Amino acid sequence: MTSREPRDLHLTGDASADELLSDNANALLIGMVLDQQVPMEKAFAGPAVIAERMGGTFDVRAIAAMEIDDFIALCSERPAVHRFPGAMAKRVHQVCQVLAEEYDADAEAMWRTAADGAELKGLIARLPGFGDQKASIFTALLGKQYGFAPQGWREAAGPYGEDGVYRSVADVVDADSLSKVRDFKKSAKVAARAAKAS
Repeated sequence: MTSREPRDLHLTGDASADELLSDNANALLIGMVLDQQVPMEKAFAGPAVIAERMGGTFDVRAIAAMEIDDFIALCSERPAVHRFPGAMAKRVHQVCQVLAEEYDADAEAMWRTAADGAELKGLIARLPGFGDQKASIFTALLGKQYGFAPQGWREAAGPYGEDGVYRSVADVVDADSLSKVRDFKKSAKVAARAAKAS
């Protein structure tokens, strides 16, 4: 696996939330868990909100040890962490339990075990809430912006691994690229609706 360079992610528009994502692999992974049916910036700001409500640190072990009803209540406080705070709190809790029980509460430990891109994507895909597409996008995010780029990661990420395109969070580095990703997603939704209608 390639050595990591310092990260400087710009995914949320909030400097402190982006700093947490840049410095904390667990937070980045949980941001990807939350990236569903809400704007990308809100999803990836979620870990910072959770950290603030838990005393200032994003602690996977503490989340995993919480009673699920207590964690749902924390995520449901206004403003809620997600549009569907109950369902997504359960999913975040499940992923944190996997990290705590299988990877010593360290997402990077999971990634470091991957021999190649296909294995990296496979490890991500088996997490609660991660299907093939989400695992592909997160593999691309790790390879493009986080410095975890084992051999074959681009192939494993499929179209999300390509450079010079703006398909997903993996391609967001500033406000302009965020706008381009939004445009791509809107076009994809229109095309999907048209194909369904025909």
